[in-house]
Amino acid sequence: MPLKKILLVYNPVSGNAKFKSKLDGIIDAFQRRKILLATYRTTPNDSAREFAECVKIFQPDGIISAGGDGTLHAVINWLMKFNFDLPVGIIGSGTSNDFATHLQISDDENYFDVIADNRTRQVDLGLMNGREYFINVASAGVLTSIAHEVDARQKNSLGKIAYYIHGFGEIPNFKAVPLKISADGKIFNVDAFLFLTLNSPAVAGLKKVVDAAQIDDGKLDFIAIKKCSPRKIFTLTKKILSGNCVDDDENIFYVQAKSFEITSTAELISDVDGEIGDALPIKIECVPRAIKIFCR
Repeated sequence: MPLKKILLVYNPVSGNAKFKSKLDGIIDAFQRRKILLATYRTTPNDSAREFAECVKIFQPDGIISAGGDGTLHAVINWLMKFNFDLPVGIIGSGTSNDFATHLQISDDENYFDVIADNRTRQVDLGLMNGREYFINVASAGVLTSIAHEVDARQKNSLGKIAYYIHGFGEIPNFKAVPLKISADGKIFNVDAFLFLTLNSPAVAGLKKVVDAAQIDDGKLDFIAIKKCSPRKIFTLTKKILSGNCVDDDENIFYVQAKSFEITSTAELISDVDGEIGDALPIKIECVPRAIKIFCR
């Protein structure tokens, strides 16, 4: 029986940049399972075409993304762009690994057995403006720039806490913006500080923000923090950090749908899985069961 082949795509600077020290042990773990592991090291100048050439040459049986949500985002988009029907594994080594957290994936021997046994689950993806996929969240508003403003050294030393520290400092400066939301054709108008369009219930390192969110239900979950006082924002934040769902909170607008169109008279830039996305207006739709993920 020929060796199974897996392509490991890893970001050498994700999180605390310590993944490189684990690489030899991971290669050994897969070789013990009769799996040949090839590596693709990401750089700021990566292109989908280079990745595609690597896949065509190596012809792997699956892909593993080792990095944060941004690395996983890139891998998913590369696969979808070239219609590669390959299952994806996740080794979370970034500051934020929300999708892996939701699926309770960790880089241990049990998970390597899952990959060796080809155990997968089909999951939905989100698609923005018909060209950019996301696996976890698309957002916009006063907090979405934090991931891009926090100093890299602070992120590496403090992890997700760095986002919260920065966010708390900005609360007094929050300004609500008018949003017009079309959810499967139904129109809503909301003044909000920010919105999140979720595929999974986990975001910003929090395990469950929305109770109803499912990664394979053919729908996306839209929540917005409505205009309210700083005191209510602090109370809502405390509720979220305590691990409580907020979709039924009086200061939250929530709706579930297959597709959304979001516009605003304010100038807003979206964030897609932690990466800078398109400016509003944007159209977001669910792509049901678009990709397979290695998981228990």
